[in-house]
Amino acid sequence: MSRADTAPTGAMPASAGLLDRARIVARPGFNRWLVPPAAVAIHLCIGMAYGFSVYWLPLSRALGGAKPIACTAGTGLFSVLLASNCDWAVSDLVLTFTIAIVLLGASAAIWGGWLERAGPRKAGFVAALCWGGGYLIAAAGVFVHQLWLIWLGLGLIGGVGLGLGYISPVSTLIKWFPDRRGMATGMAIMGFGGGAMIGAPLANSLIASFPATAGQNVALTFAVTGVIYFVVMTIGAFGYRVPPENWQPEGWTPPTESGRPMITTRHVHLHMAPRTPQFWLIWAVLCLNVSAGIGILAMASPMLQEIFAGKLIGAPDVGFTALDAHQRAAVAAIAAGFAGLLSLFNIAGRFFWASLSDRLGRKNTYTTFFILGMIVYASAPSAAHMGSKALFVACLCIALSMYGGGFATVPAYLADIFGTKFVGAIHGLILTAWSTAGVIGPVLVSYLRDTQISAGVARSAVYDRTLYILAGLLFLGFIANLLIRPLDEKWFMKEEDEARRDLAAHPVAKVVSGSYGIGRGGFTPGALLAWLAIGIPLAWGIFITLSHTLVMFR
Repeated sequence: MSRADTAPTGAMPASAGLLDRARIVARPGFNRWLVPPAAVAIHLCIGMAYGFSVYWLPLSRALGGAKPIACTAGTGLFSVLLASNCDWAVSDLVLTFTIAIVLLGASAAIWGGWLERAGPRKAGFVAALCWGGGYLIAAAGVFVHQLWLIWLGLGLIGGVGLGLGYISPVSTLIKWFPDRRGMATGMAIMGFGGGAMIGAPLANSLIASFPATAGQNVALTFAVTGVIYFVVMTIGAFGYRVPPENWQPEGWTPPTESGRPMITTRHVHLHMAPRTPQFWLIWAVLCLNVSAGIGILAMASPMLQEIFAGKLIGAPDVGFTALDAHQRAAVAAIAAGFAGLLSLFNIAGRFFWASLSDRLGRKNTYTTFFILGMIVYASAPSAAHMGSKALFVACLCIALSMYGGGFATVPAYLADIFGTKFVGAIHGLILTAWSTAGVIGPVLVSYLRDTQISAGVARSAVYDRTLYILAGLLFLGFIANLLIRPLDEKWFMKEEDEARRDLAAHPVAKVVSGSYGIGRGGFTPGALLAWLAIGIPLAWGIFITLSHTLVMFR
């Protein structure tokens, strides 16, 4: 047995706090399959950002009900933020989602380096405070009918929770699963795609259960779910463990670069990565892929309701504006199921495409995303005009699987190009592309919608032009991905610099690699219970999603 296999993990400092990284270094006998459920638990909560669209229509008629009270003509956005006597426009509400996504990327970039030092538990707990607390602030905003409080809670503070919660498991799981890098990033991020699958129908059910006077139903829904999310995310944060330094699974040999030029065995320093053309090309690839999908997700519920309206409930001649209160409620429930269905494909795509990228390679996987994505986005308007709900839904589900797959594949893409030592922090920087996309996608879809409606375009056709534009964005992403090449030697850290860094971080005798008594793991009783804890809510979300989806096709 090698010295690396028997080396101690190191004594925990006496001053280590409950949230400190030193407190969560795994000990011999630990099962690495306990870590993914903790990550998925947090991501299932913050993934409800994709389900925000179920709130927009109820909030847009909180005061006026079936006849929303419009704000005074010419009222500026600042006045709308403070107005308490008129209903909010959907486009103003969608900006909450945009703010949250901008803050997600900004907070991930700003605190990505801190997370690597502080560890995922501390970052996960802070994320729980911000996300759960943001929901409570938004609830207060609805009660007093102040839009700025919703922007502050779900947008600003919730956005910080999104960023920290999103990146907290990425580098950790890449280190736990060096033998399955793509699969690891798929597990790390798949929960985010599935959050709306559970959260959207739950929110819709709560909204229908509470009194609708002055938006109290949405406010109480915010309060209840905010508490639930805080508790679940805290449990997930305390489930995190990190591997000992240079840990690797028993019997696994790191691959060499020969024959796989797009995968490096070297490392690029965090401060050098943004100076490379490859960083910005991957940034563009992510931004353009996300812009296309995120615009659809931000408006998924209103889009389905407005395009198909009465067709969803067996009344094909009834347009959206002619629906009565009962019909609107029925259509909204089906649209919530559609949002959940998109979430189902989002989460499945994250695991499927990221795992497949281990075989195809990251560049080939993204090439597939862009070519197939252009086809389905350009086909969706024709499917809608044909009245084919099945074909329209199929187009967007395929697109959303690749949207989610792009998120899950990009951390492995970064690890392939830049190495693994700083991949968590580099991933945090690259997520500024998500922030940019969070502005481009939702604003493009929502404001084009409002413009088309103002111009007298039928509700069933207001999204046509937008879908064609989104297909064009994917073409630009296709070009950017083709330009990505392996890094030049000058960008990598010198071996002596790496050794000096490791010695500074670990002044005791350096261990090159080893298992530390921690094997590949498996489904032990403890791991099985952890997976059941996230599997049961997921199964409920899938059941509700499929139930609502079947109604769509009757």
